Amino acid sequence: MNERRSLLVAGLQTAGIPNDLEGTLGEFEQRVRSLASMLDGAQLVVAPELHLMALPPMLAERDGTAADRAVEIPGQLTERLGALARETGLWLVPGTVYERADEGVYNTAVVLSPEGELVATYRKCFPWQPYETSLPGSEVVGFEIEGAGRLGLAICHDGVFPEVFRQLTWDGAEAILQVSLTGTSDRDAEIVVARANAIVNQVYLVNVNAAAPVGNGRSVIVNPEGTVSYEAGAAEEVVTALIDFDAVALVRERGSFGLNRLVDQLDRHGAELDLPMYGGRYRPRPGKR
Repeated sequence: MNERRSLLVAGLQTAGIPNDLEGTLGEFEQRVRSLASMLDGAQLVVAPELHLMALPPMLAERDGTAADRAVEIPGQLTERLGALARETGLWLVPGTVYERADEGVYNTAVVLSPEGELVATYRKCFPWQPYETSLPGSEVVGFEIEGAGRLGLAICHDGVFPEVFRQLTWDGAEAILQVSLTGTSDRDAEIVVARANAIVNQVYLVNVNAAAPVGNGRSVIVNPEGTVSYEAGAAEEVVTALIDFDAVALVRERGSFGLNRLVDQLDRHGAELDLPMYGGRYRPRPGKR
């Protein structure tokens, strides 16, 4: 019998130490080490958006923070995170960082493998404008975990742009990690959208938000039929999700609730539609008709 494809994810719903970059990084390292020793079978740890940038609550943040705290990728920070991944044997998605580039600053997610390699970087395609001043990225990004499945990356406000999640699905994602930094009154709407993105793409969605006082928490785990299997409170906590990639395959094959074969139908009939905003046509996923 083939071993079931699964991944145990630990989401750190937490807040950094305001304006203390080294203290926040050190605390993150300690918590990852603790998770590695305490949570049997943990394979991947994910933190909130901009966690390692040690941001204060929204109204206390000053202009210029992004430029002042931006780092090079790859660079010293990713080397240190890689060493932590190697030490603990975990996949790390430590939220996002401000990335310094020649043209400006991006809000960028990084992925470190258990071997300590920087295997993926994703620049947020849809910064929260006009409030967020980082530059928009231009492509979606996913990564493969051998023996488990393919995961996509999304960052906070990306959630209200369904094209990001559709493209990740088209690229083969069976689960999407969405890191967030929300402390505003639209968190209810974000959870509704997270469920919708999971439903229409038949994917697991792990949305990890910052804890109070930086964010308002309520991280969620959503299964490929759109059911919220867990919703956190506002305080710091560890949110665990056992992602069952074989369940994704079954839902897509037999239909959500045994009824709706959404991804399959799009593969079969999407190419027949006139879709000017997608360059004229929807393209079936590679290997599909």
